[in-house]
Amino acid sequence: MPHLRLSPPAPTRPGALLPGRDLALGWTLMVLIAAPAWLLTTAQSRDMGMEPGTMGLALPLFLALWVIMMAAMMLPSLAPVALTWVQAINRSTVGRVRTLRITEFVGGYLLAWTGFGLLAYGALAVTGRLIDSHPDAGRWIGAGAFLLAGLQQFGPLKRVCLRHCRNPMFQLLRYARFRPWAKDLRVGAHHGLYCVGCCWGLMIVLIPLGFMNVAAMAALAVVIFLEKLWRGGPWLSWAVGLVFLVLAVLAPFQDWLLPGLEMSDPSADHMWGHVL
Repeated sequence: MPHLRLSPPAPTRPGALLPGRDLALGWTLMVLIAAPAWLLTTAQSRDMGMEPGTMGLALPLFLALWVIMMAAMMLPSLAPVALTWVQAINRSTVGRVRTLRITEFVGGYLLAWTGFGLLAYGALAVTGRLIDSHPDAGRWIGAGAFLLAGLQQFGPLKRVCLRHCRNPMFQLLRYARFRPWAKDLRVGAHHGLYCVGCCWGLMIVLIPLGFMNVAAMAALAVVIFLEKLWRGGPWLSWAVGLVFLVLAVLAPFQDWLLPGLEMSDPSADHMWGHVL
């Protein structure tokens, strides 16, 4: 009978192999990207409000906002692989080439989340149409989203992808053998797909909580960060999964749990005026 290990494996310490200067530069880069993304997302949410569906956004505008949101929410949790991969980049390149390679890596990561954004747009569009025709459907859509998110926290895909994100050293060795063509872009996209597999369940709760609910986004960002970088991250995943399952039971009877599924007065025609 195989030995059952109850304690979760410790995550790779972000930048454990990096010199102090490179570690500081890596964190600075992520902060320089994530902080403005949070500021822009917060400013945009004041104009948009919360309502079911895509809120009238065309797909290109939705994806632009989605990428900004993902940069805000996900980049800090990218530290274990990003800071270590930066070390490899710093060893072989300098100056503008180094900057380009790091940009490619981040761009590949966000490209993976852009692909998921296409699915999110479709889900929001379907949700909006259902609630337009059947207003009471919102409570069951919300319950379904919480149930799916809760089950995903306990599923095998979550476990495999979270293990990769917490201890990516094996994958980094594999990445080192990638062919040079667009290597950093492909590394970022590959790791991004693992990240999507780990976190897609957390993202779908934005359907009932509100696509532009900044408080919900901040809470989810903290959960994602701790899942990947805290020693007790896997235990936290299960605890959050239990919370989602409880919310799934309560959602059909508690409208206040579903701010993103309540119809509101559309008055956001100028919402992109301050951004684009």
